[in-house]
Amino acid sequence: MTTPRPTKRTMSMPVIAATTAALPAVVLSSLAVAQPATAAPAPLQRKIPATLAAAMQAQAAQKAAVIPAQSVASTLPSALRPMAPSTPDTYKIVRGDTISAIAHRFNLDTNDLLRLNNLTATTIIYPGQTIKLTGSAPKPAQPAPAPAAPAPATNAAATYTVVPGDTLSAIAAKHGVPLSSIFSWNNLSGSSIIYPGQKIKVSGGGTAPAPSAPAPATPAAPSPALANTGSYTIKAGDTLSAIASRLGVSLSALMSANNVTATTVIYPGQKLTVPGSGALQPAGDTKPLVPSTFLGFTYPPAVVSSANENKALLNASPVPSRAEMKTIVADTARRMGVSPSLALAFAEQESGFDQRAVSPANAIGTMQVIPSSGQWASDLVGRKLNLLDPYDNATAGVAIIRALIATSKDLDTAIAGYYQGQYSVSKYGMYDDTKRYVESIKARQRTFG
Repeated sequence: MTTPRPTKRTMSMPVIAATTAALPAVVLSSLAVAQPATAAPAPLQRKIPATLAAAMQAQAAQKAAVIPAQSVASTLPSALRPMAPSTPDTYKIVRGDTISAIAHRFNLDTNDLLRLNNLTATTIIYPGQTIKLTGSAPKPAQPAPAPAAPAPATNAAATYTVVPGDTLSAIAAKHGVPLSSIFSWNNLSGSSIIYPGQKIKVSGGGTAPAPSAPAPATPAAPSPALANTGSYTIKAGDTLSAIASRLGVSLSALMSANNVTATTVIYPGQKLTVPGSGALQPAGDTKPLVPSTFLGFTYPPAVVSSANENKALLNASPVPSRAEMKTIVADTARRMGVSPSLALAFAEQESGFDQRAVSPANAIGTMQVIPSSGQWASDLVGRKLNLLDPYDNATAGVAIIRALIATSKDLDTAIAGYYQGQYSVSKYGMYDDTKRYVESIKARQRTFG
């Protein structure tokens, strides 16, 4: 549709061309030309009614009485003021928590939170554990002032018990001794790992000469307790368990003789004290943590030594309770698409939900996974699993169960593969004890179902 055009405004404008001849002979600016000959009259000032003026004054007074929003809290009585969010004194760990996430949630510094709870960045936390959120973190001890004269040596070396958060350098500073002396007295190095409960020598002990004799330049002779001991120089590729097996001594005796643990880093050229018969420990203290036989089978010394190392490490580490481990296994199974009742049946059968359990075959933790099976499980899930970690241990066991179910002809064969080995079951069939294992797993699954 065509829209009618408006009438041009120029048609209604007054004609002014005739008046230009009467203007003075002065060059006018464009602005002057553009202005009309006479200015428009100013608008008349209208008087505001009295009632409207009163209303406007009241409105202005009301605006002046409004209190700015930012000052409301300061003008309210203290009982009515909004309270700032407060940090609770403690917090109970739930599944999926990390120390850094907890610190972020409560606007805390992660390092302060670690120090407050005597934790380190590698400490394992678990559901149900309670940590402190408020309080004063222990401050590192200041180095003791150097004594004016050497203190008289005692017959026994002073020792210090490691607590969570300790480092060798901090222990040396705390006791006012050089770090190199701590290394020397304890056969440690800068890469050695220490753990809570470990005893560290903080003085030489037993090396002081008689008062009338000058200090010898060479180390003092071994004490009688070490008379029947020898030494061994570590070579590349050595492990503590292999050295103990080669020299015919128990791993626990070798570790005690050298004040080391299963996690201590050893290095080529380091000398170890090798205890002789009856040296250093009473006979009752040399019993290994894990025996070499189980259900009539005797396992190779190297395997048993590794099992003892893993057992010692788990004994020195915090682990979830059996009830907490049960929850971890069930949650892991749900997440990985495996029946929780079946995973729980395996965990109860294998260890009774004990993460510190280690067998002579070096089957580790709640799901009793041997290292080679742990490597297979790592390949299945696409990341390196640490069988000593309770969550990774559950993940390894559940991953193996899932793979066995997917590649076995039926559930009974899959269960048998966890106990006897899938290849062995396929080649030889189920052994009698394997058949009993399968029935036990199925019975336990019914109780959890």
